[in-house]
Amino acid sequence: MNYLERARRVLAIETEELQRLSTRLDHRFDEAIELLRATIDRRNKIIVLGVGKSGHIGEKIAATLTSTGAPAVVLNSLNALHGDLGVVADGDLFLILSYSGETDEILTLLPILARFDAKRIALTGNKNSTLAKACDIFLDVHVVQEACPHNLAPTSSTTTMLALGDALAMVLLETRGFTRENFARFHPGGQLGRSLLVRVRDIMSRGEEIVMVSPETLVMDVLKQLIAKRSGAAIVVTPEEKLAGIFTHGDFVRQFAQNPNIGQEPVGKLMTRQPITIDADKLAGEVLVILEQHRIDDLIVLENDGRPLGIIDSQDLSRLKIL
Repeated sequence: MNYLERARRVLAIETEELQRLSTRLDHRFDEAIELLRATIDRRNKIIVLGVGKSGHIGEKIAATLTSTGAPAVVLNSLNALHGDLGVVADGDLFLILSYSGETDEILTLLPILARFDAKRIALTGNKNSTLAKACDIFLDVHVVQEACPHNLAPTSSTTTMLALGDALAMVLLETRGFTRENFARFHPGGQLGRSLLVRVRDIMSRGEEIVMVSPETLVMDVLKQLIAKRSGAAIVVTPEEKLAGIFTHGDFVRQFAQNPNIGQEPVGKLMTRQPITIDADKLAGEVLVILEQHRIDDLIVLENDGRPLGIIDSQDLSRLKIL
């Protein structure tokens, strides 16, 4: 068996376990979502507990919950016994991860956690475990086979645990009506933040940077302006400053082959009518979708009253690291 075959075997095993997890979901998942939502609605938080590989998965689940508006903190099981329980408040919710459900560090904490007025949800692969029986809700992440050839290293089990955590976070997100705008508030940095927070009017070219001409302007004069302003497209407007069309370098090249005298033609005769546009207050991320859908490089930006306000070139998105 070669490397690719071995890799595909690992993926096949984990895919099968995810499918089993999907069919195994029942009313307990619904109950878990209700508990999570009630916790967040009363402004409490989710306390995530796990040890070893389950602890690593717990950190990712906590990060996903927090980034989608459901505050979650990771509680180290050892440090919890030495003061870190101070992070817990009545009304919080414990999300406890242990595949065996018999992890010593977790079992040591269970009677201590019971002193708090806090519900407990267990993610474990053993429905008869001490953890499962000690929690209000038990979610089953049991797997038939690890992807490890020796069936030892946590692989399928950690994958299912992570996937179930994602399912909890995403369903909770939808249930609470968490929007793209909400998401942007928590992700202001990097490409993601720029595409979610920045508006079209913030990145478009405008004023003296753009070429705006009347339909009667000769193509040669339009080209001179395009070259002078290093622009790829001209916005064609009516005397009432309404959008008439767009004329791009690409339009010129395609039509020059058929008519070498195109330079003496009025641009209104050769422009693209009813070009694709976008509102100035749309999110910059929406520009990407439009450019890909219509396979264009230049997008005219309109003000609320429909007047052309500016233009966006796909190169602007690359320069601003939004693309």
